Amino acid sequence: MTTLAHAAPNAEAPASHRFLSRYVREISVAAAYFVLLVLLAVTHPGFFKAAKNASQSEFFTILVSNAPILIMAIGMTMVIVARHIDISIGSQVAVCSVLAGLLAKAGVPMPVVGIATVLVGATMGSINGLLVAELGLPSIVVTLATMVIFRESLRWIRQGQFVNDLPDNFQWFGLSQRMGQWTLLLAGGVAFVSAAFMLRWIAGGRTVYAVGSDLEAARLAGIRPRRVVFWIFVILGGLVGLAALLNGVRSPDVDPNIGIGWELTVIAAVVVGGTAISGGRGTLVGTLIGVALLGTIGPALGFIGVQPQWEKAVRGLIILIAVAFDGINRRAN
Repeated sequence: MTTLAHAAPNAEAPASHRFLSRYVREISVAAAYFVLLVLLAVTHPGFFKAAKNASQSEFFTILVSNAPILIMAIGMTMVIVARHIDISIGSQVAVCSVLAGLLAKAGVPMPVVGIATVLVGATMGSINGLLVAELGLPSIVVTLATMVIFRESLRWIRQGQFVNDLPDNFQWFGLSQRMGQWTLLLAGGVAFVSAAFMLRWIAGGRTVYAVGSDLEAARLAGIRPRRVVFWIFVILGGLVGLAALLNGVRSPDVDPNIGIGWELTVIAAVVVGGTAISGGRGTLVGTLIGVALLGTIGPALGFIGVQPQWEKAVRGLIILIAVAFDGINRRAN
């Protein structure tokens, strides 16, 4: 899943060298994540084992809690590859979560709740897509505005009230906690494989890279960039709706303030995973590794006794290194 511009760094170089050059960021992040897991396994093996009073290990809990983050990061990867960004997804999560809770509380069947939640997310994404693609407005300005509009509208409607007394079939989809957790992981895996297949093998998916690499060249090749941009925002919105549903079923009630700061977490994971913030390059495998690394850093530091305030500092350092790496790589090329 490379861009047209990065498809052949050096045609005369050995295949192994071309592979390393093309995926150096992904390999570096994967190596860092592997080292972190090895250190935890050696120094604190309890991180991977369930405590006597717990049903699962800390590591398994991290995987479950980051499944919704991965689903949103999949859509964000497409948006950033196409040289755009969406900082309204945290507000979209809140709207979709509250909607799912209200529908479930009203007795709506869970399949209908799920479809409605995804559709509402896609609708909010389409608003961003129309403003960016059709009017040519900067995506960061558009999504900053919609972030505030979505969040404040929800705050005005709900007045900070939680959605309580949810039916039994809402939490963990009516399954046991263990089965519900595996359902979340399965949903994340299916979303990842489906998106990876689309970007790699479907012509529509490849157009995302073409638009991000060279807009004018893509247009001359017969691609309609505005249509591509519109639909990637719709896809991201739909994935946000799915992520909101999967996150919501983990709790007995729905907090209307959910999602604050999630956009930063998702964007950071995508960038750390190797997607160029300038667009045109990125892989979902890298995004997966970025989500895993950033999702594990905080709990791992807490597990080994590091003060909580260092978590954000370490995350910030990782993000800074990733962005600096991009700058150095662009100058080198």
